[in-house]
Formats: sequence, structure tokens, C-alpha cells
Amino acid sequence: MQLWAAARKDLRLTWRTRAQAMAVIAFAASMLLLLGFAAGPDAAALRRQAAGFLWVSILFGSVLALAESFRHERTQQALEGLLLLGASPGALFLAKAGANTLLLMALGTALVPLMAVLCDVAPTSVVGLLAVIALGAAGLAAPGTLYAAMTSQVRVGGQLLLPLLLLPLAAPVLLAASKASSLLLNGDPMGQLGSWVGLLAAFDAVYWPLGAVLFGAAVEE
Repeated sequence: MQLWAAARKDLRLTWRTRAQAMAVIAFAASMLLLLGFAAGPDAAALRRQAAGFLWVSILFGSVLALAESFRHERTQQALEGLLLLGASPGALFLAKAGANTLLLMALGTALVPLMAVLCDVAPTSVVGLLAVIALGAAGLAAPGTLYAAMTSQVRVGGQLLLPLLLLPLAAPVLLAASKASSLLLNGDPMGQLGSWVGLLAAFDAVYWPLGAVLFGAAVEE
């Protein structure tokens, strides 16, 4: 019951702040375009690097989205109120991380057509690519939600701390998601896709329970 109530609250907040979500998507799209332009006109190089461009853009967009997800919680003291009412920190984490995962999934899905046009590449399996985006979004959202909660307690410079903390921990997720996406975009003659997807799922299986356990300490005053 607590999980459902917290999830409903976070989803409503995400919907009400959809203009900010569109700004995050626009920023990530600009990042993707800049990366493509920096790579130059070599079509073969663009196709090889398409997956990396996609996930770097998702990663930097996620930093903005995750920081923004706790701005209203901080200014309106919503988390403190829920905790004082006896809400479980683990349930609050799962709800917030779930809402952030949906937002990052929408971000990644919105960037796929732009990447396909910019890099002249098409996935061998659209469903497979969307599944990788879902797993990668979950892998970024779990530690990102935890660190965003921690840095939201910092009065000055909290938004600067978030990327410094998140980017090193997100590197394994970025690597696994980029490799899996590249195999779906450029072919998988060696049958490596399952290994990278399994590694990505393993990171999710570690980050989510760990985040639920540590979230209570992260939001303590």
C-alpha cells in the first residue's frame, strides 16, 4: 500500500512537470547531435559509434532529470512529511526510482529515431533495443535516485556533486548498455548479446536492493 501511494504521488509529479521532462529530452537530443557532428561525415564511423552516442546522451540527460526529481521534494519537504507519517524509506526509494526509470526510458526511446537518422543505422530488433534501454534506464535510475537524494540535502553545490558521484558508478551500466545496443545495431556474429544483457541485468539486481536499504540513511537530516 505504501509503495503504491508513493508511486502514484511520483507519477503525478512527473506528469505535472512534463515541461521540464521535455527540456531534458531537448538537452539530450542536442548532446546527441553534437556528438554526431564531432565524429565527422564518415558514415561507417557514425554507425560504429551510434550506440555510444545514444548512451552518453542518455547519461547526461539523466543527471538533469534525477537532480530535478528531488527539487520539489526538497522545497516542499514532501519526503520529510512522508517519513514522519511512517512511510517506509525502501518503499519511497522504489517508487521514486521507478518513476525515474520510466522517465529515462521515455528519454531513450525519444532519442532512438534521432540516432537512427543521424547515424544511418537501424536496429535488428526494435523490441530488443527497447528492452536494453529499459534495463539501462533502471541501472542508471537506482544509483541516481540514491545519490540525488543525498545531494539534495546539500544546501550549496548539491547539483554539482551529483554527476561527480553518479558518473563513476554508472560507468559499468554505460559500458554494458552501449555494447548490447551496438550489437543490436551493427549485428552480433559472435553471439555476445546475451552476455552483455545478463551483465546489465546483474547490475540492476545489485543496485536496486542496495538503494532500497541505503535510502533511509541518504534522506536523514
